[in-house]
Amino acid sequence: MREHKNISIADQIFEQLEREILSGKYPRSTVLSELGLSKELGVSRTPVREAIRRLEQEDILEECGKGMVVVGITREDMRDMFEIRLEVEGEAARRAAQNISDEQLRQLREILDLQRFYSEKGGENSSDQIKNMDSQFHELIYRACGSRPYMRTLLPLHKRMMKMRKASVSRYSHALQSLEEHEAIYEALRKHDPDAAEEAILSHTRNARERMINMEM
Repeated sequence: MREHKNISIADQIFEQLEREILSGKYPRSTVLSELGLSKELGVSRTPVREAIRRLEQEDILEECGKGMVVVGITREDMRDMFEIRLEVEGEAARRAAQNISDEQLRQLREILDLQRFYSEKGGENSSDQIKNMDSQFHELIYRACGSRPYMRTLLPLHKRMMKMRKASVSRYSHALQSLEEHEAIYEALRKHDPDAAEEAILSHTRNARERMINMEM
């Protein structure tokens, strides 16, 4: 039981640190120590050590003389991740258009309605909610495509782009543009049109790439 508890705590710490690093709380080149994180988080060093090991495997942290230094996500990393998405995401959308269920379409519609609500509301809290809706929208499409390898490729990429997505959706014009692009994807999926779904999601990804290129990181 004790071992299970430690694994659970390590998972929670890993997810928290990953989220905080990718969202910019710990900027690139910040040095983190096992002892310092243990004190900050109020837990023993064992689960922190396990979380750090996993973050190192994910290339989010790397070892330095004083501890672990934050690698984070660079603009070049973002460009490469967009290129991978452009190679894979279109086929995922095609498959989703063929496989998506009525229940999944209902969930997508609900996500879009919430995304519109928060886009029109504005504010810092709305940016967080829009980011969450964006993640849920894409995750549902990846799941609807019916391919575990596709989902396992695309989900981590989308997760790692969290910092850029939050900065982008905090701009009103970007949030509305992203919403309209999501609406086009949804309509293609609702009509079960693979060609239109592929075109819509690739257009959305290209536009997101352009917004990232023109934005301060």
